[in-house]
Amino acid sequence: MGRFGVGQPARRGEDRRLITGAGRYSDDFDLPGQAHAVFLRSPHAHAAIKAIDTAQAATLPGVLAVITAADVAEIGDLPCRADIANADGTPMVKPPRPVLARGRARHVGEAVAMVIAETRAIARDGAEAIVVDYDPLPAVADTAAARAGDAAQVWEQAPGNVCLRWAMGDAEAAERAFAEAAQVSEIELVNNRIVVNPMEPRAALASHDAETDRSTIYTATQGAHRLRRDLSEVLGIPVERLRVITPEVGGSFGMKIFLYPEQVLALWAAKRLGRPIKWLAERGESFVSDSQGRDHVTHAALALDAEGRILAVKADIVANLGAYLSPFGPAIPTTLNAPMLPGAYRVPVVRATVTGVFTNTVPVDAYRGAGRPEAAYVIERLIDVAARDLGLDPVTLRRRNFVTAAEMPHTTVTGMTYDNGDFPAATEVALERAGWDDFPARRAAARARGRWRGIGMSYYIERCAGIGGEGVRVTVGGDGAVTAFVGTQTGGQGHATAFAQLIGERLGVDFEAITVVQGDTDRVADGDGTGGSRTLVMAGSALVGATDKIVATAKVEAGRLLEAAVADIEFADGVLRIAGTDRSVTLIQVAAALPDGLDESARHDAEAPTYPNGCHVCEVEIDPETGVVSVIGYTVVDDFGAVVNPRLVAGQVHGGIVQGLGQAIFERCVYDPESGQLLTASFMDYCLPRADDLPSIDFSRVFTPCVSNPLDVKGCGEAGAIGAPPAAINAIVDALAHLGVRHVDMPATPEAVWRLIRGVAA
Repeated sequence: MGRFGVGQPARRGEDRRLITGAGRYSDDFDLPGQAHAVFLRSPHAHAAIKAIDTAQAATLPGVLAVITAADVAEIGDLPCRADIANADGTPMVKPPRPVLARGRARHVGEAVAMVIAETRAIARDGAEAIVVDYDPLPAVADTAAARAGDAAQVWEQAPGNVCLRWAMGDAEAAERAFAEAAQVSEIELVNNRIVVNPMEPRAALASHDAETDRSTIYTATQGAHRLRRDLSEVLGIPVERLRVITPEVGGSFGMKIFLYPEQVLALWAAKRLGRPIKWLAERGESFVSDSQGRDHVTHAALALDAEGRILAVKADIVANLGAYLSPFGPAIPTTLNAPMLPGAYRVPVVRATVTGVFTNTVPVDAYRGAGRPEAAYVIERLIDVAARDLGLDPVTLRRRNFVTAAEMPHTTVTGMTYDNGDFPAATEVALERAGWDDFPARRAAARARGRWRGIGMSYYIERCAGIGGEGVRVTVGGDGAVTAFVGTQTGGQGHATAFAQLIGERLGVDFEAITVVQGDTDRVADGDGTGGSRTLVMAGSALVGATDKIVATAKVEAGRLLEAAVADIEFADGVLRIAGTDRSVTLIQVAAALPDGLDESARHDAEAPTYPNGCHVCEVEIDPETGVVSVIGYTVVDDFGAVVNPRLVAGQVHGGIVQGLGQAIFERCVYDPESGQLLTASFMDYCLPRADDLPSIDFSRVFTPCVSNPLDVKGCGEAGAIGAPPAAINAIVDALAHLGVRHVDMPATPEAVWRLIRGVAA
């Protein structure tokens, strides 16, 4: 298929539409007679709600309804899907999460009331006219302080603010390994909280058809069917009476997987009022109502023998879950994080404990990588700290402990089976491309210019696509149109292009003739959505099955048309031919000969997770007068298995690295420790990296196949965000090591680095 085939860097077919403003996002849809919703949100992190006076708001001209918790008693609570058992087998504390604050507000930004009016402006005026009698209560926002004896209690049923105490690994074996170790290196880490900032804010447009008793919602999601199932449960509506339409999505990063109160209330109100209801988040709302990411405080330790070989890893993690449990929140620091602590190394013993705590902050859940970046950060910082403690080059220590290609498949002590990979080989390629051996000369040249230069590496491995499956449907019409119905959801990754390349090559049809349908529960039969770098592994593999079925069916029909045995029919490049002759028909001609064209479905269920991996090398310079960190060079070598479109993969890697560097250097989410107020609640205070903050990224790939799916693919969507933070911090510490600096917490802002240089406490 030339430049549009699998493995070719085809340009995204959807880009012209999107960059010329012809894309349609949730807010671009309007329905006749629609009203507008605005939410009144708590200004307090913790407060009893003694009374809500809605009288003045309800009488404003144009206000249609003012809704509080008392009005929505029939609506169920938002679900938490991650039931994590405590180490002693008892269940975690699982408090209710209402769609509107019920009796008490537990974080700044929690929705207290909903105002529906003829226009957004009137609805906003109505929200401002509501009088809430709050009784402010003590609040706790700091992760490490949440367990203190004098900390404010978020939930009565969670003494000490503890939601869960989870453990993994052999505690006695860990103690023996540390007792016998020749070297023990320890470190305290803060994995800083992240405010998720997709370009497109959350939005919802809901309507109800009284004649059919069906409701429809247009809203940005990472999987329309998953959201429909959650809405059905919370609203008590059969799924067949709900339609979820997800049009273009302007970025997700994990945050748009979940069901939010605004989506539930928009649907509920549309049926109650008999009018479509539209809501669009302002950016300030997003800062205090979208799920946030990361937020761990970890004490970690590494035990090594006299030769520098790892004996054991211990990690004691305190994970901030926020005021409520988001759907996957408790799973992120536990089952998604701790099993990946061995990283790319031979680690005989791992002992991890996780204490999940409630605080008066926005709920925390999946953010690009979801647990794997946190695990990679722990092990990669430990390796660097241990190398410095031993007086070894950090590369040398990694080489001594890498799992080698000869040891594959390798099952870690935590139960992860790496099917394939060559970690030492990828490292050598990355080091050569980054000029690692020549770094001392660059450091000296920087010092002559009054700058301190540092270099750091990390090696990440992540677990992807190991749960569930995806079904797809592919149709070929006699007019040449090919349509794929897929239950995953693009959020800007270029799914339509990758799927078209895959289908085009397998069926020999024109790339431009292929349409990919996603994000409509009436048009797509089912799906589990996008997340965990699962899309190509699951949906792509299912497309292989569906296209194979189409070819098999086409051979039968071609045999009838050509009056030949099916066994004699060959298929290649869209043509079915009697072997050894020039008699043939095209796939499109076969489709035209069938009453309904060619129409096949297939499903791929996960056999095992995939394990993308790679080496990151970051080079920085620090201005000792200001503490400003500049990223001078960045090199990454990834093993993603087979690649459908290298251009799309490079885009995913670049974007992930930028987000990882954003966490490491720029993005600082700050809550006031006493009041619980979010102090970085806008882009005036919360710093995102910009193009001129970053160098050109040197990206290349090595290849080992993945054996768990027919495409040999491993997934690439989260990789950059996993490898970048430890590489950047390792480089920054290297630049400051001559001062005796052993660790720098993320984000390494100019202020934080300036204070370190001058020995000034924060």
